[in-house]
Amino acid sequence: MLCSAKAQAVKSGNVSKVTIIHRDTDAPGQLADIRTLIAQGVNAIIINPSGPDALNPAIAEAIAAGITVIAVDAAVTAPGAYNLSNDQEQYAYLGATWLFKAMGGKGAVVYMRGIAGHPADTDRDTGFQRALKENPGITIASTAVTKWDPVTATQQINDIMSAGTKFDGIWTSGVDSNIVDALRAANHPYVPIVGADNAGFVTQLLKEPELKGAAVTNPASIGGAGVTLALQILGGKKPADSTVHVTPELWSNEDDAGKGKLTAAADATLPPTWPLGLTIQDWTTYSKPDLIACKGPGDA
Repeated sequence: MLCSAKAQAVKSGNVSKVTIIHRDTDAPGQLADIRTLIAQGVNAIIINPSGPDALNPAIAEAIAAGITVIAVDAAVTAPGAYNLSNDQEQYAYLGATWLFKAMGGKGAVVYMRGIAGHPADTDRDTGFQRALKENPGITIASTAVTKWDPVTATQQINDIMSAGTKFDGIWTSGVDSNIVDALRAANHPYVPIVGADNAGFVTQLLKEPELKGAAVTNPASIGGAGVTLALQILGGKKPADSTVHVTPELWSNEDDAGKGKLTAAADATLPPTWPLGLTIQDWTTYSKPDLIACKGPGDA
């Protein structure tokens, strides 16, 4: 997300500086970060919010100061702010619907969520529960809150297997290749699994002959799209709606179309957790080398 924002800022030719504040923090920390940027006199703030409304006081201060505020990857409720994200509800619904069909419409699923209370996790849960309601033959064998941390998720699936819990499918909220690794290490038979379009998981879907799975796109290039939207708004071109969604796709290794998408996206040279939605049509204009270079305006 950060590299795409830097790359798009350079490619646009209209950004003199990108200030990055990137740390593992909570809502109070993000409130402080927003206020730091206000004090610096930036023209736009692009933020991946920790919650839908916890940041509203600082966002309101930014908007009052004439700063454009865009939440990416997850939404905020602050009046005057813009939201640009993957359609997270549809992301979960697409994956869960495919998974339940791959399970034959019956059986028990391991449901591996993200961070409780995070807007994206809340939206994904809505989509997952909608698909679950449409498939009464599916039950939940175990629910894990992974915090989107591969180490945590690996320990959780190992605990589930060690407890002897029976499951017929796994839905992951983007912690995927490590789950496949854990199944293999435990000599547990593969079950249908859904993950994101991460480099490691996509490679597994193409290379593991016994693995049945699907990747749902969740492009981290949404950061670059946020830069484009910010520049459009600053230039007087505001979207018709304050919320703009990018439509996710599902790539299954069970059909030719899905295999084609997986093959076209695959890149084993990238870190396994890198999302392969490296660009977003109509929103980003940089090249893949630009993205991987991860250089913003003025960076050496």
